[in-house]
Amino acid sequence: MATAVKVKNEESQGNAITGAAVGIGQKVTGTVHDTREFLHDVRVEMKQVTWPSRDDVVSTTGVVIATVFFFGVFLAIVDWLVQMGLARVFKIFGV
Repeated sequence: MATAVKVKNEESQGNAITGAAVGIGQKVTGTVHDTREFLHDVRVEMKQVTWPSRDDVVSTTGVVIATVFFFGVFLAIVDWLVQMGLARVFKIFGV
C-alpha cells in the first residue's frame, strides 16, 4: 500500500524560521526591558524601607543569641534525660 506524505515547501520553512527568530528577538528585548523596570522598582521600594538603628540591631542580636543559648542548653538537658530514661527502661526489660 502506498501512503501519501505531505512535504512542506521551502517558503513555508523560511517563514517559520524567520518568525521564530523575530519572536526570540522580541522576547529578549522584552526581557531586558522587564529587568530594567524590575530593578527600577526595587530601587524605589528600597528607598521606602525604614532601616533599624545600630542600637536596635545590637539589642535584637543579643536577644537572639541569648534565646539560642537557652534553647540549646534546654534541649541538651531534655536529650540527656531521655537517654537516661531509655537506658533505665532497657535495663529493666533486659534489652
